[in-house]
Amino acid sequence: MKRPPLTPRSVIVTAADLADVHGLTEVTLSAVARVLDVRTPSLYGHVRDLAALRDGVTILALGELADRAGEAIAGRSGREALRALCDAHRDYARTHPGRWESLQRRAADAVVRSDEAARSSRALAAVLRGYGIDESDRVHATRLVGSFLNGFLHLEHVGSFAHSAPPADDSWALLIDRLDGLLAHWHTKDAK
Repeated sequence: MKRPPLTPRSVIVTAADLADVHGLTEVTLSAVARVLDVRTPSLYGHVRDLAALRDGVTILALGELADRAGEAIAGRSGREALRALCDAHRDYARTHPGRWESLQRRAADAVVRSDEAARSSRALAAVLRGYGIDESDRVHATRLVGSFLNGFLHLEHVGSFAHSAPPADDSWALLIDRLDGLLAHWHTKDAK
């Protein structure tokens, strides 16, 4: 049986799949080479080094998440769009834990400047525009939503909510409602 040719994409996807099974820290060039049944030096024609490999996983994850989030919020606004966006992130974190983990690390310039990063940020920007949040305040609102998502999903992933009631799903719904209320009244923040 002939092995499919190596490409930068096949190497990155293999690394992402490994991350989902074993965690991002277990993704090494030699581990990817073993899965692909090639020698490690064969990968260097497709990825520069380990940092580039992990950046590739991050870019892949950003693109996949952008697709999911864009689909989820299409035709929705306000709380409905916010819930759809948050649910898309939560579902992605659950189904692709290693890819999600790659989004929790400091991004290299190539990642930040990627089309996938731009597409990913457009979904949240669209949700925030639905709340009428001024562009000058959007970075703050983006950080708020990002902090909620990353914090909740990390704590859920490590099992922090498994030992107490109510169930995490109840908190998830309640916190999205509270976040919706805050975003809906963002423009009144200076009102006394």
